[in-house]
Amino acid sequence: FQPNKLKVLFFFNNILEEIGGFGPFQIAVVVLLSVPRMVLPCHFLLNNFIAASPPHHCDISTLGGGGLFRNLTREQRLTVGLPVREDGAPKSCEMFTEPQFQLLANSSDAGNLSTVQCRSGWVYDNSTFTSTIATEWDLVCDRKSLTQTTSSIFFIGVMIGSITFGFLCDKYGRKNTLLASYVMSILFSFASAFANSYIVFAVLRFLTGFGLTGILVNVVVIGIEWVDTRHRACIGVVGGLSWSVGNMLLAGLAYLINDWRTLTMVVTAPLGFAVLTWWWIPESARWLLAHGKVEKAQFYLDKCAMFNKRPKVSSNVLLETLSDTEKQDKSYTYLHLIKTPKMRRLTLLTGIVWFGVALTYYAISLNIGGFGLNIYLTHFIYAAIEVPGKLVIYFCLDIFGRKKCQAGTLLLTGISIVVNIFIPRDLWHVRVVVAVLGKGLSESAFTTVFLYTTELYPTVVRQNGMGYSNFMSRLGVAVAPLVLLLVDVWSVLPQIIICTVAIGSGLAALLLPETLNVRLPETIEDVEKTRLVKG
Repeated sequence: FQPNKLKVLFFFNNILEEIGGFGPFQIAVVVLLSVPRMVLPCHFLLNNFIAASPPHHCDISTLGGGGLFRNLTREQRLTVGLPVREDGAPKSCEMFTEPQFQLLANSSDAGNLSTVQCRSGWVYDNSTFTSTIATEWDLVCDRKSLTQTTSSIFFIGVMIGSITFGFLCDKYGRKNTLLASYVMSILFSFASAFANSYIVFAVLRFLTGFGLTGILVNVVVIGIEWVDTRHRACIGVVGGLSWSVGNMLLAGLAYLINDWRTLTMVVTAPLGFAVLTWWWIPESARWLLAHGKVEKAQFYLDKCAMFNKRPKVSSNVLLETLSDTEKQDKSYTYLHLIKTPKMRRLTLLTGIVWFGVALTYYAISLNIGGFGLNIYLTHFIYAAIEVPGKLVIYFCLDIFGRKKCQAGTLLLTGISIVVNIFIPRDLWHVRVVVAVLGKGLSESAFTTVFLYTTELYPTVVRQNGMGYSNFMSRLGVAVAPLVLLLVDVWSVLPQIIICTVAIGSGLAALLLPETLNVRLPETIEDVEKTRLVKG
């Protein structure tokens, strides 16, 4: 039979109080799940390094001119073969139709000379990167948009995976789905490292994103469902710190490993350790009880009690309590998110906020050039600022409330982007400080939205609400790389779009209800009427 899930949820909270809702068992679970969590940012932001486009210019080795051209030095060949930009560096995508030997005497007289697009490929500066997908498949000049497209393709896989694995983990359990996610991620990621064409690589990155989403969904759910209500925010922040650590490690690994194929395999390798430790990961006892699997639930509850040195829960108590509950609960679907007026309003606003939070965070994270620092240092600083961002917002949430923190972090993120638009580029140190501040605020907004949304949706549709919110988030993530491509239309257009989305979603957050010290809604009727402050 399948018992009433609300009653099981209430009953399980009482059980956790008896066997320990935050003890050595829960800490061990968080530690075991920290390794796969650290792998996630390494893949989500991997495009910063494997798709980097180093300085390049046309290959002029086949340019005509006979023996005279071949007898020139490298610098002289570049002078007579390539037009230059305003800063004096060779243009990346153009070459002269024939050697211009007169430029050896007067290099400034090149204004009206005939040029063509690169004919024989490109020569790349390998001082920073030995190999990237841009250098391997010549994704430069008129094909440079394909580098950011791979990131969008990856995140579309993540978006579809969020829907699929949300269903699978509810139907087949968290632990089994987690193992399937591990295996899929390892296979597709390693396969992508051996891709022999751009199309094959893009398909495999889509499948990698799809598989990694199962890890993202399940590690969060397993961690939260084994912890009592009082410590959920703490577990959320601690789990989020694993993301930040993995993000910082990515900068170090990318600095040490300059080949994109090797880097892809190295950042995936820790999932092999995660597979080995999967045997010690407990299934969610909440899920087991909600699906009537009493014996398995008893096994994991006894293990939790033993680790936490608490008395075991009697199996008779479990059976008697479950037998008293209803055998069938009302079925809720995604349609229930829009059937009533206040639920429609809530669904619309949370969707806007999640889309804005995700697009802002990833647009900033994926744009690590242009601040006068090398990309490794910029990425590391962006990752490091997330740690104080998470810790500060953890304390602010209970002081200022969820709504003010959510709106404030988004509005300040947008303002920081606006400020950077007007700061001259030669003041790069000021631009870096403002950009890092904006990155920290965007991370605080992401940390807040997870907790805030779980408190906004009623229990009966909370899983559906989170699934919808996750979908809107992944939609924003998939759009972020495409927004950055608009720099070729107007250099500040991406920043204008990002700050507009951040400020717009921040204003939308102000229309949401406050949930600090308010009883959490259990049913849709609770949302439609005014909730009372906790006594």
